[in-house]
Amino acid sequence: MISADLRARAEAWIADDPDPDDQAELRVLLADGGPAAAAELADRFGGRLEFGTAGLRGAVAAGPNRMNRAVVRAATAALAGWLRDRGPVAAGVVVGCDARHGSAAFADEAARVLAGADIPVYLLPRPCPTPLLAFSVLRLSAAAGVMITASHNPAADNGYKLYLGDGAQIVPPADAEIEAAIGALGPLAGIPLGPLAGPLVRRPGDELAEAYLAAITAGAGTAGTAAPLRIVYTPMHGVAGPLMLRAIAAAGFAAPHVVAAQADPDPDFPTVAFPNPEEPGALDLALAEARRTGADLVLASDPDGDRLAVAVPGPGGDWRRLTGDQLGALIGSYLLDQTAAEPDPADRLVVTTIVSSTLLSSIAAAAGTRYAETLTGFKWIVRAGPGRFVFGYEEALGYAAGRAVRDKDGMGAAVAVLGLAARARREGRSLLDVYDDLEAAHGVHLTAQLTLRTTVPGQVMAALRTAHPAALGGLPVLSITDLAAGGQGLPPSDVIIYRLAGARVVIRPSGTEPKLKVYFEVVRPPGGDLAGARQAAADRLGVLRAAAGKLLASHA
Repeated sequence: MISADLRARAEAWIADDPDPDDQAELRVLLADGGPAAAAELADRFGGRLEFGTAGLRGAVAAGPNRMNRAVVRAATAALAGWLRDRGPVAAGVVVGCDARHGSAAFADEAARVLAGADIPVYLLPRPCPTPLLAFSVLRLSAAAGVMITASHNPAADNGYKLYLGDGAQIVPPADAEIEAAIGALGPLAGIPLGPLAGPLVRRPGDELAEAYLAAITAGAGTAGTAAPLRIVYTPMHGVAGPLMLRAIAAAGFAAPHVVAAQADPDPDFPTVAFPNPEEPGALDLALAEARRTGADLVLASDPDGDRLAVAVPGPGGDWRRLTGDQLGALIGSYLLDQTAAEPDPADRLVVTTIVSSTLLSSIAAAAGTRYAETLTGFKWIVRAGPGRFVFGYEEALGYAAGRAVRDKDGMGAAVAVLGLAARARREGRSLLDVYDDLEAAHGVHLTAQLTLRTTVPGQVMAALRTAHPAALGGLPVLSITDLAAGGQGLPPSDVIIYRLAGARVVIRPSGTEPKLKVYFEVVRPPGGDLAGARQAAADRLGVLRAAAGKLLASHA
């Protein structure tokens, strides 16, 4: 049974919704009136999408708690007002979109609202990968950037990612201010719209892509010609493929073998259960192709091209996907080598997050350069300092290789990986050999995650703060860092860090799902038998995972 209040709110939304299809969708639910329709309406009108990590994200459907033209119109009107309150916006706003359901219509909606507010718009060629949008904000000296994408979310989702004029994702207090402006808007029908064919809407050609490719391949030269690599690549039904292929060619490498079944953009992602290269099974087609073709390397983009997964052949012909932490250490070390001759090399900066491996800190110390840790998210990583940013990464397959893009960039990272792989090939070695060298020099750094789904993540975090464990897995807890009020140069965040002898455990709620995430790191000092140290670390990690799981389950 649909309550009178819910029916009234739905009817009011329908009256103001600019999309006839969405209006009809809600009318069908209202006419149905059954328990399932009532539950669906209650969820759609139980709140509204709010700015999260970098903007809005949710399932594409009608209603305030979904992604649709009405929500995009409101968000963009609030953005336009926020920008105009801070002065003239002659520099304009860059708008791009991926190939997900609704992306093109949402990008057009954002452009019309901005033009209606007398703000110039740069509509990028579509579809485009997210790193090109982030690069274009800087290249065009724009006031902001809007990217319509849900990155690696399920096929039903879409999103609205917002960049500020510095080319990086939105951060507080701007997110809260725009969120408040959305809540203060009047009827959507009162928001002026400009024509897409009007003088304020500009449509750049290929020149931005050319500039982007030149920036991310600068210094690559003909790195791959002396040591040709056989590469298998999959864009995973996303939009990175054409630009990735151009980047590989511009960096001097032979064209990769592209997984045909995943080569073209497809918003339904038909060959993967979850379009995230971190997920089990996501690389199955690429790995099968690598075995068939005798490849040296597998590269995989996520659907909007900002993440990169890499797999390499291991002993016995088995293929291994490098973890985000392993790849972060490899790329970071390589870029520090490549920039060692820069002026004032001690001012170079490499950055990772408080939940990623600390191996990069040892690599940076050995290179005599700066190192910083931030909260999770590239909005923090690229704003770390002081120092001259060289590299930043987070364990979730996100890497910023150089200063061309102030966000994670899977294509720029791929160029760096190929350069490193080619150098190793010339020396008769592999990426696994290079990683062995890093751990032999700096110690074994083994990382892993544990996820606990719970409807009460806040309750679990509160319980931990009431009674912290004295030990985990038989190891005394040596120190506890609670970032609820900030600290260590970091803003407030719902994070608890336990440090033990040779180990660290970080616990935080997910920002987008009802679950808790636990990040483990076990470190063994350098020296001695590397295989033995890795086994000892794995044994310790297993004990810690079991102990942490039991601890969280007791509070869930």
